[in-house]
Amino acid sequence: MLKKVVLFFLILICSCSFGQVGGRYTYQFLNLTTSPRQAALGGDIITIYDDDVNQAMSNPALINADMDNHLALNYGSYYGEASYGTGSYAYTYDRHLQTFYAGVTYVNYGTFEGYDENGQATSNFTGSEGALSLGYAYNVPFTDLYIGASAKLITSSLETYNSIGGAVDLGFLYVDEKNDLNFALVFRNMGTQFTTYSGIKENLPFEIVAGISQELEHVPIRWHLSVENIQQWNISFSNPVRGETNIDGSTSPEKVSFVNNALRHVAFGVELFPKKAFNFRVGYNFRRGEELRVEEQRNFSGVSLGFGLRMNKLKFNYSYSRYTLAANTSLFGLTLNFQ
Repeated sequence: MLKKVVLFFLILICSCSFGQVGGRYTYQFLNLTTSPRQAALGGDIITIYDDDVNQAMSNPALINADMDNHLALNYGSYYGEASYGTGSYAYTYDRHLQTFYAGVTYVNYGTFEGYDENGQATSNFTGSEGALSLGYAYNVPFTDLYIGASAKLITSSLETYNSIGGAVDLGFLYVDEKNDLNFALVFRNMGTQFTTYSGIKENLPFEIVAGISQELEHVPIRWHLSVENIQQWNISFSNPVRGETNIDGSTSPEKVSFVNNALRHVAFGVELFPKKAFNFRVGYNFRRGEELRVEEQRNFSGVSLGFGLRMNKLKFNYSYSRYTLAANTSLFGLTLNFQ
């Protein structure tokens, strides 16, 4: 049975091993950062095992009884008129069935001006996408291993084109309590389109993410490290602006080194006072920093920071993520404890 499971995942990995990460898949919004805490720590952190119900959206294995009756709502403005948000809720049924999770993600792309093939103005149109997810996690008896899964129903409406799809996330978490280390692995967006936009079936943005985090023993700091897009080694591209000019006037494309490409898989973050009423967070996403950096100009692309403030049963979260000099994003979140 184990050999069959391993073979299944190897086939999934190989089927997604070619081409660049962006622009080749549908429902790309599924890989957007889901909460201010995630964004502040660099993006895709999958090892936070506490009462933060937002984390179940990044790794279903993180669903636990401490999230019981917690509701989280997050909102952020993207570029232009685009905005997106998420909502998460967990409920513990009893000590046998444990905790169930429900989440929703939506993106509104705003209003676009319509033109025909001759450049004549037509009617304006809009675009939006959303996903509803249900999840559950299970602690393997007599071990510190947790396994979780969530199912997603996905809808997308772009101008007059519509699509419906479904996907499953599968997550694993191992908690080393002695050393306060968490190890995690997530297989995300394994699914298909049920109905297509125009008769052509497209692939979902399947992704494998691994992570590790640790809270230091004598310092109130927890660090997080994630390795993204494990299913595809080469996620770099040659930026034409960074090409080298030869002596004959021709231009050679940028060469991306082995180390540079490896670092683009990494996101790193640190939380200061992670268990206190107020905590500060800072992170760095190497891929975003490398792809958006400007030659001979310091613009801090890839840097993110934020904070969390808990007041009784209410917690407020904020994050600021640096993209370019002209484009940055902020995320706002509220978590309510109804217990």
